[in-house]
Amino acid sequence: MAFESRVVSADPSQYKTPLLAVVVPRGDLPASLAALDRATSGALGRAYKSGDFTGKRDDTFLAYADAPFTRVLLIGVGKSEESSTAALRRAASTAAKRGRALGAGTAALYVSPEALGQVGAREAAQAVAEGLAQGAWHFTELKRPAEEPKAPLERVDLLALADTAAWEAGHRSGAAIGAGQTLARGLQMLPSNQLTPTALAGAAQDLAKRHGIPVTVLDKAAIVKEKMGALLAVAQGSVEEPRFIMLDYQGAPGAPVVLVGKGVTFDTGGISIKPALNMEEMKYDMSGAAAVLGTFEMLGRLKPKVHVVGLIPSTENMPSGTAIKPGDVVTSHLGKTIEIINTDAEGRLILADALSYARRLNPSCVIDIATLTGAIVVALGHTATGLFGTDEPLISEVRAASERADERAWPLPLWDDYRELNKSDIADVKNSGGRPGGSISAGWFLREFVDGFPWAHLDIAGTAYTEREDASRVKGPTGVGVRLFSEFVLARQG
Repeated sequence: MAFESRVVSADPSQYKTPLLAVVVPRGDLPASLAALDRATSGALGRAYKSGDFTGKRDDTFLAYADAPFTRVLLIGVGKSEESSTAALRRAASTAAKRGRALGAGTAALYVSPEALGQVGAREAAQAVAEGLAQGAWHFTELKRPAEEPKAPLERVDLLALADTAAWEAGHRSGAAIGAGQTLARGLQMLPSNQLTPTALAGAAQDLAKRHGIPVTVLDKAAIVKEKMGALLAVAQGSVEEPRFIMLDYQGAPGAPVVLVGKGVTFDTGGISIKPALNMEEMKYDMSGAAAVLGTFEMLGRLKPKVHVVGLIPSTENMPSGTAIKPGDVVTSHLGKTIEIINTDAEGRLILADALSYARRLNPSCVIDIATLTGAIVVALGHTATGLFGTDEPLISEVRAASERADERAWPLPLWDDYRELNKSDIADVKNSGGRPGGSISAGWFLREFVDGFPWAHLDIAGTAYTEREDASRVKGPTGVGVRLFSEFVLARQG
């Protein structure tokens, strides 16, 4: 059963639920929780007095009660004056994750007024709804059922004592964005023998049918007809045919925002093969595509007044007797020739054809998202996404959306000096500029295929998945990009 959340106007001290999670700030027991403390026979107050709970970020305290609720879970967000949507999102995710671990089945969440700080009810509700979906997510589809399975977390009720309309409006947005992120993470998690380019196209078609969004899928013959030579070059080493996917959400007339997602469903590196260690993680090389599809899930649910087109070039990158080789030269959709220096620099090849294709859409702007370079991990670690582009107002707009979404993006330069790194002796451009400035030369390669529209590029190689598990998230795919794109396109509504 799919996870859901809803807003309920109710007093938390009187609400019947297996688990009541309460978000509180650092300090003493909030005055607003006096009735709740009485319902727990003073257990909450004693936790504060003993120092077992202080309310700092990620601090939790679980008590059992002979009350309408079976358990009460306190979750700290830190100082009230420092409260933010990011802190509330994290606390809600912690609550849902803990509820899932306990096998509660259903739960309720109450954000104390003291924990809100300066955050408005609508913004808080959106962040909390996103966090609940994030924390509730758990991928078990490919495992046999446990002998004594715990109940999955199916629903969390968000309790509101005031400003109910604002809480409901914010929750509606957050739940839709959370559903998009859930869809993205589920796709990311699938192994490549199940999520082939054809299957990824099928997932896009299913989404489009569910929400009534026009979709076009080009098969190999159509891609050949389109002269997408760079995409075909990457695909030629695999028995799996490539696909080129286009979704067209027409929520308003006018020039569309175009979102382009890299859809390499598995990347061996091709002839320039990767090391065996951790190669299984290369199933995540379609995380950009997942972010685009997750954004369209949000669009289908919220139906905002904005025109958005999604483009997803999809293929595998495999070594074989038919695979592209270092030294080969291919002709892109734009007509520029590309010398292949490194077959593991394949993502920029398929994005080049997609960026060229975007010209015919007369876009207001184009943003691509891709697990593009290991170099971005060296530069920014796993905390921030790399941001590049040709248009300063667009870069500022994307960065502002990333801050609202708490999916931070940091701009890096595309100075003309770096263009020299991609110069080829025999073709218009080569596909690798070497290790120094690797993320920037990759960005410059993409810029070679941008013609006539504002463009930004997001390198999510360091943020698409995580090896860490903490109070609010599990190891694995993050669905990064869905919240950022959602904030961006919703702010562009007419």
